[in-house]
Amino acid sequence: MTILVALPIGSGGVLQVAQYLGNRHGVVPVLGYPMYFFAILGFWKVLGAIAILVPRFPRLKEWAYAGIFFDLTGAAASCAFVGGYGAYGFHVIAPLIIAGFCVASWAGRPESRAL
Repeated sequence: MTILVALPIGSGGVLQVAQYLGNRHGVVPVLGYPMYFFAILGFWKVLGAIAILVPRFPRLKEWAYAGIFFDLTGAAASCAFVGGYGAYGFHVIAPLIIAGFCVASWAGRPESRAL
């Protein structure tokens, strides 16, 4: 279940940083956020994905899971508030599905990895 969270979050983070490097002064048209905001999010997404994949560090994992959950629910809310639903509500539903995977991954971790 963890890979269903780490893969889209980590790869999305890499792409967000790459997008920023290609157009540092741009603005995301639908949401109105400046590109540097996505560069910051992308950087932390990559680190969060790494944190939930590496062994040990239970407190770091707790924070990473929380950050990923906040990122995904915030992304869904941002798209919903500006009407940027995408085809069939994809831009709202997809982050919420991955957030569900995030909660399932966090709740299903072994006792040895829980605080």
